[in-house]
Amino acid sequence: MMIKLRDEERSFIEEVGVVFEKTGLPRMAGRMFGWLLISDPPYQSPAELAEVLMASKGSISTTVRLLAQMGLIERHLIPGERHDHFRLSEDVLRRTIRHGLEDEIKIFRELAEYGLKLMKDEPSVRQEWLKEMRDRYAYLEKSFPKIMERYEKRRAKLQLKLMLKN
Repeated sequence: MMIKLRDEERSFIEEVGVVFEKTGLPRMAGRMFGWLLISDPPYQSPAELAEVLMASKGSISTTVRLLAQMGLIERHLIPGERHDHFRLSEDVLRRTIRHGLEDEIKIFRELAEYGLKLMKDEPSVRQEWLKEMRDRYAYLEKSFPKIMERYEKRRAKLQLKLMLKN
C-alpha cells in the first residue's frame, strides 16, 4: 500500500516537527505527531508511519516509545491484526499544553526566584527585572489552571449541546 500525501500535508508534518524541535523534542517526534493529527484513519501501524515519514523502523520504534512515555500517543488494537497501531491519546491536547506552557511558566518563575536569591544583597535596581519576571510568571502559574478548567467546562457544555441537538 502506498500512502500519497499532498504537498500541503507534507509541509504541515514538517512544520510540526520544527515546532517540536524548538521545544527541545526530537523533530521526528513532531513529524509523527503531525501525521497522527491529520491521518485517516487516525491510527497508523509502524510500517505506515515509516512509509509516510520516510523513516527507518528503528527511528519509528524509538519515536513511538518516546511519545507513548509522554502520554501523547497510545496503542490501538485492531481485532485480527498481528501488529499494533498507534493513535493520539484522548487527552493529548491537554498533555501538550501542560508539557509546553505549564512547565515553562513554572521553570521561568523558578529561574527568577533563583536569580533573586543570588541578587538578594545587591541594589534593588539589579533585582527589578527578576522581580517583574517572578511576579508575571507566578501570576500565570496561578491563573493558567483556572483558565484551562474554564475552557474544559465550556467545551463540555458545547459537546452536550451538540449531543442533544443530534
